[in-house]
Amino acid sequence: MSEHKISFYLNGNPVSATVESRIHAADFLRKQIGLTGTHIGCEQGVCGMCTIMLNGQAIKSCLLLAVQMNNCNIETVESLSDNDELNAVQKAFKKHHALQCGFCTPGFLMLATSLKITGQKFSREDIRSEISGTICRCTGYEGIINAIEDYLNSDNENSYSFSQ
Repeated sequence: MSEHKISFYLNGNPVSATVESRIHAADFLRKQIGLTGTHIGCEQGVCGMCTIMLNGQAIKSCLLLAVQMNNCNIETVESLSDNDELNAVQKAFKKHHALQCGFCTPGFLMLATSLKITGQKFSREDIRSEISGTICRCTGYEGIINAIEDYLNSDNENSYSFSQ
């Protein structure tokens, strides 16, 4: 199997690594980098558990090869809190009890963060549509939708800012 050198920014920090051609970003982030907040579910792009941000856009990391991260800005769920302090989207999820087992939560948090970055206004129906690619097996989605709506409509100074 061939290997490639890649360089990118990960959660605001420069990273250089050698990766195999066929390893997907989710496995690379978990196994080689040690950031286990990116969860792996279906490995087919269906469940959304592995959602990260690539250059400010939500992407399912099981569908992204690690070599495709070269020269990109990658953000994982680990980038959200600052010194163990919850950020605005995490606080909204806590406030609205938008999680149960928590396995899907990183995917929802990263998706919500990418929506906030757009600066667009989202109705509840828009939010429901946007999250349709992320599966939660424990909740009825209402808490998640409430949390994301609260977060997107807040002008909280503790909102996420894309780093490099």
